[in-house]
Amino acid sequence: MAFTIVVLRHSTTSLTRSCRTIPSSFFSSSCHRFTPPPQAPPSPNKIPFTVSVHGKTWQDPYHWMSNTNDPHFLQHLHRENTYAEAFMADTLKMQSTLSSEMKSRIPATISTPPERWGSWLYYQYIPEGKEFPVLCRKLETGGTGWLKTFLQYKREEVLLDWNELAEKYGYIAGYVHVGTCRVSPDHNYLAYTLDISGGERFTLQVKDLRSGLTDQKLEVNDVVSLAWAQDATSLFYTLSDENQRPYRVLCRKLGSDYVNDFPVFTESDSSFCVDITSTKDGKFITVYIIDSANPMDGLQRICKRTSGVQYFVEHHSGLFYILTNAPMPDGQCFGEDYYLVRCRVEDIESAKWEKTILPDNDMSICDMDIFNGHLVLSLNKKGLPLLCSVDFPIQIDFKHQIYIQDLKPWYFPMPSNACSVVPGSNHDFLNAVYRVVLSSPVMPDVVVDYDMSRQTYSIVHQEEVICDSVRQSCTQSFELSTIEAQKAPIDKKECPRNSGSQIWNEYSEVFCCQREEVISHDGVKVPLTIVYCRESWRKGLSPGLLVGYGAYGEDLDKSWCSDRLSLLERGWVVAFADVRGGGLGDSSWHKSGSGLNKHNSIIDFVSCGNYLVNEGYVQSDQLGAIGWSAGCFLIGAAMNMSPQLFRAAILKVSAIS
Repeated sequence: MAFTIVVLRHSTTSLTRSCRTIPSSFFSSSCHRFTPPPQAPPSPNKIPFTVSVHGKTWQDPYHWMSNTNDPHFLQHLHRENTYAEAFMADTLKMQSTLSSEMKSRIPATISTPPERWGSWLYYQYIPEGKEFPVLCRKLETGGTGWLKTFLQYKREEVLLDWNELAEKYGYIAGYVHVGTCRVSPDHNYLAYTLDISGGERFTLQVKDLRSGLTDQKLEVNDVVSLAWAQDATSLFYTLSDENQRPYRVLCRKLGSDYVNDFPVFTESDSSFCVDITSTKDGKFITVYIIDSANPMDGLQRICKRTSGVQYFVEHHSGLFYILTNAPMPDGQCFGEDYYLVRCRVEDIESAKWEKTILPDNDMSICDMDIFNGHLVLSLNKKGLPLLCSVDFPIQIDFKHQIYIQDLKPWYFPMPSNACSVVPGSNHDFLNAVYRVVLSSPVMPDVVVDYDMSRQTYSIVHQEEVICDSVRQSCTQSFELSTIEAQKAPIDKKECPRNSGSQIWNEYSEVFCCQREEVISHDGVKVPLTIVYCRESWRKGLSPGLLVGYGAYGEDLDKSWCSDRLSLLERGWVVAFADVRGGGLGDSSWHKSGSGLNKHNSIIDFVSCGNYLVNEGYVQSDQLGAIGWSAGCFLIGAAMNMSPQLFRAAILKVSAIS
């Protein structure tokens, strides 16, 4: 069940003044004279209740509302909804207009470009008139002559239809959600997890893709993550406990009696969770290290567990590549950032990490991927995403440490305004092409294939924008810029352009997207991305919406959203505050805004709001805020800290029914 809480702060004086100062052709929703509903806002009951935690005691008169089954609580929700409907009654026409606009921008068909894995092309699409996607595949049409003709007429295979699942399990009356999907290495089985209750407890299902049948005897409750062994019949999975903590790893052998799955590992410390995955080449399962070819031979530990230290493991040609933030092997301090080490497979338990690869100055390593011929590194420089590839084998003799630049990397050309870089599935270890989805507030999602062997790129697909006013004014020939355009310290010769005429549509001529740095209370510079329509925006007179999250070290989503056009074309400013606590390259940004440092996140957000007003981007009494999930805490705290700054807030959160 999803809840959206809208908080409005009404001021008749400010709204009346807005109507006098803004031309009537702008911001029609703001200039409307508001008549408050006749009844007063509902007030919940206050019942004395004392809370004591960590030596602190306080009163919580609303503690009774934590019991969502309390009939008084349900009655209060009903009164709140009734009041909200009365409060918003005079906006019904505008709501209908906005809804129609947003629906009109949805393409009739939505699909993903096929992605090759072995001899198959995998893809998804949403059938017209349906709500959920369908996972499909076809054999790649290789070969020549009769073989190519035969393969072209090979029937599409439907692997999983979310719509059928919804009908089977009664979506109208309940809930259907597919969690994890894993195709076996031989492409004969599909293992996936399914939640039909909304309680985020998933059941394992295994489908035989040759017969199309799902074996009910293979079902297991409370499964979280999955990984196939190399034999394509041994399936590893994690189980969660009563607190939904993944704590145990088991292995199921397809074709066995399904009675007693083989226990692999159990985590008894309730402060830790367990996850499993396989290396890209499929040769190892990583929970500790399990030989995928001999899955029953036991575990190998990478390193002794240390608080706050993480290891992400890949394998290539007898060598483990480990992305970690562990203390440097030679005792050198590298802060809390991640670096890359490698060691021979036989040396994994002794931790003989001879080779260390460090990020260049002002850069941080965020992630890695491995292909047969290439190592891909996901980097961050001052909040801007970068990607590069390094050829295998690494042709450099180094005894201790080298930097990425010493490996002669190829930096993937990207547009200068790319705010979101999301890797594709990239399952095929033998492929030389790395697929990425690029996006920004002014650029619809574009799927790009980077050929790492040829050091070229090709645009596979870009999201269609159904909006006449945008299409008439859009930039039709925007060439990819080099990394130098992103202010990265890369020589243009090291970042070749594609010799072809690859272009994509972006709308920077219609919408301005600029990145500013806001000084917070302690002098820290907080990135603020500001988006507005060049024609409709009016300095000091425009309404604005500030977006924030600031939790779990996660990046703030600044990708393209067609719904946002309805605000921008009406003169609104939409801004994204990358406050501390979220993701911004290195882990220190997260830690400086979490736990006892959470106040930094809140003050950062308020500072960004004040910047928008003080610099004239947003009218002083027309700023709203929006947050999702954990970001709701940020928004609520910011409104309490600075009530005069925000006129409205939207808090969106999912809850278990």
